[in-house]
Amino acid sequence: MGGIPPKGPGDEAPEVGGTWQSGPPGSLYDALRIASFSLGPDGLVDQWSRRAERLLGIPARLVLGRDPVETFVPPTLRDRGRRKMAEILDGREWTGVVPYRRPGEDGGEGADGLAEIHVMPTRNGEGERAALCLVVDVRTLQGVEADLAASQAIFGQSPFGFLLIDTDLRIQRANRRFAAVFGGRPEDHLGRGVHDYLSASEAERVSAALRQVLETGHSVTDMHVNGTAGKAGQPRDWSVNLYRVHGGSGRPLGVAWLGIDVTARKEAAREAAAARRNLHLLNEAGARIGNSLDLQTTARELLDVVVPHFCDLATVDLYEALLDGDEAAPGLADGSAALRRVAFASAVADLAFPADDAPHEVGTVHHYPFNSPAADALRTAEPRLVPPAGGHRRTLSTLAVPMVAHDTVVGLVKFARVTGSEPFGERDRALAAQLASRAAVCIDNARLYRREHQRALIMQRSLLPPGDPEAAGLDIACRYLPGSSTAEVGGDWFDVIELPGHRTALVVGDVMGRGLRAAVAMGELRTAVRTLALLDLGPAEVLGALDEIARGLGSPGLPAQKGGRTARRPEGADPAEVYLATCVYAVYDSVTRRCVFANAGHLPPVVVEPGRPGVMLEVPPGMPLGVGGEPFEEVEVELPDGALLALYTDGLVESRHQPLDDGLEAFVAAITDPTRPLEEVCDQVLGALDTHHGEDDIALLMARIRGLPRDSVGDWTFPAEARSVGRARDHTREQLAGWGLQALGDTAELLVSELVTNALRYGEGDIRLRLLLDRTLVCEVWDAGLVQPRRRRARDTDEGGRGLQLVQLLSAAWGSRRTHRGKTVWFELSLPKDGAPGPDPTDAFLSLF
Repeated sequence: MGGIPPKGPGDEAPEVGGTWQSGPPGSLYDALRIASFSLGPDGLVDQWSRRAERLLGIPARLVLGRDPVETFVPPTLRDRGRRKMAEILDGREWTGVVPYRRPGEDGGEGADGLAEIHVMPTRNGEGERAALCLVVDVRTLQGVEADLAASQAIFGQSPFGFLLIDTDLRIQRANRRFAAVFGGRPEDHLGRGVHDYLSASEAERVSAALRQVLETGHSVTDMHVNGTAGKAGQPRDWSVNLYRVHGGSGRPLGVAWLGIDVTARKEAAREAAAARRNLHLLNEAGARIGNSLDLQTTARELLDVVVPHFCDLATVDLYEALLDGDEAAPGLADGSAALRRVAFASAVADLAFPADDAPHEVGTVHHYPFNSPAADALRTAEPRLVPPAGGHRRTLSTLAVPMVAHDTVVGLVKFARVTGSEPFGERDRALAAQLASRAAVCIDNARLYRREHQRALIMQRSLLPPGDPEAAGLDIACRYLPGSSTAEVGGDWFDVIELPGHRTALVVGDVMGRGLRAAVAMGELRTAVRTLALLDLGPAEVLGALDEIARGLGSPGLPAQKGGRTARRPEGADPAEVYLATCVYAVYDSVTRRCVFANAGHLPPVVVEPGRPGVMLEVPPGMPLGVGGEPFEEVEVELPDGALLALYTDGLVESRHQPLDDGLEAFVAAITDPTRPLEEVCDQVLGALDTHHGEDDIALLMARIRGLPRDSVGDWTFPAEARSVGRARDHTREQLAGWGLQALGDTAELLVSELVTNALRYGEGDIRLRLLLDRTLVCEVWDAGLVQPRRRRARDTDEGGRGLQLVQLLSAAWGSRRTHRGKTVWFELSLPKDGAPGPDPTDAFLSLF
């Protein structure tokens, strides 16, 4: 058999293995490996094809002209073979499996084989009987049968959808699983294309993938295809593998399609992705919300988390009453209380948030209608779905979520998604409630902090001097920096106390510890200092009394133990209740320009004189207040005009990163020019030192010495005789005239006359009169008597006893104090304003009767 010639011109195929074919190789004959030979009328082989040579491995020269029975059949089967040959030559057609032996070269023994032969009777040109034999290799045939069985198993028994798509992208074969998904029988789907099952866009994408596989031969694995299946048209997801199918000769036959329904897996993946997204949002909320203790900032932090990752736009409304600091907002039960919009965020340009048909700007106060979903959410503390408002068709889905903290509704968050986004589901509702709850807790904490912060500030301001302190003969500047930004209070304090005679007490102290307990102890000590200062005690006496008070603070109701180092405390007392403090107390006299210091374990004062470097005064550091058992010493220093006095606490000069000695040197060196304004000097010192360590409070008190000029002081001494009263009035009148204070002449003369008369009648020794002019007019009368004057209410029938009452009525202030040689009684008059008349003593005098 020389092969099949081409059908016509232009239809020729290439020669493959020496065999001519009319089409591309890869036919069924190639797969079955069929060969042929023919027998002549004499029963001998007269033709032997090249395929027979390749299939049986026997060259034509060993076969042609020979008896096939003698050549191929084993000797034991030759008798049967001859009978079959006779039947064939008689014109019978026969098919069977025949064992054969390959003849060896040069007549030697060959190998055994097994072939299936199809014998078809023929006639030659002379009409003689002959035969055409087709030979198939049994092993090849068995392999083809096994492949067919496997193919049937795949198509018939596979749990996955299996298609064979031809080169025209039409279904050539489909299995039952595919038909079960899309309906009908497998043969009903033959000839269809992907456009019959998928949407236009998805079909185009899949068709492009099929063409690419056909053209390139590259397989496609795990291609995700979306479509619908079943009568209900339910959406489905498939994972599809595509690979090109070839014939036996390598010719492409089409594309195999193996599809796996992954709808459940995709749904699980979407659920897992949603869970991961929700968890990520919650983690983001935990990390980003609540970093500030400001209500508006916390609300904005919530919106930064949810927009655009959870919704497209959102708002936060808080109860107006809570923002104003009230403990509870009115109308919480029915959701009708006023709310203020504190935050708004949108990922969609030019889209305002619909809020019950009326958008509200940030900062505006509004109410939700009683029957609105938002008011219902506030009443029930449960999320509510808000239908799209009229005129806002772009808004697809809106959630109104109450902000609940500690079983209290503090506000409302509204989340919205626009058209094109997925509407809110139950999982989104639960996530929105969690996000709102976290933000609500942070907002409530911020509210509580602000309330405590305001209380702490009120307490702090009440414990420190109000405004800028003023003092006679001193320029004052002060600073207080809390050590903790959360508490805003501590145990450091300073004070400026005006004393009689244009004297001033300067105090700086530090209660050991921090927080409200230290602040309370500081307030008690500061109050005690002011009380003791008004008694006009010396600095050492004031600190001694403070020491006893401090020892009694830790054990209320127990007296301090004198003569010992510690107060008597009950057994098992908490050491935290032991109060210790350091304090420096100074009294400055603006007339003499002398300052007396006493120190209770505090850092030394610093004095800087013009043109000289700063020095630390050597004031003996006594024991801290609360230790007891040691007396305090006083040191008196004369301070020239222009000198700068600085009192401070250890937080200014000592920290974890700066030793005390280095801090003291840096503090003294920072005061480079004491002539600059005091406010600038304070700022320069705080800027040069480490004041932001947050380890302790900082108190700084600076005073520039401005003593009273000599022409602002009038000082006279009179003997203890009756005419001294008139002389005192004369000197007073002349001095006031010299100062231009004639308006105060009558009142001052009357009061001086009363005090000098009392000193003459009840005092001892010479009488001293001193007039001091500064911000007020102060008059002092000195004598050597130790008996303090006592004001009493005179009866209508009494001739005397009204002098001190008159002094109290006409003066701005009056009092008495002990001195080293007796006592001093004083009064103070306010200076009249320009052109204003002085006080008229007539009305005050008549009111006594």
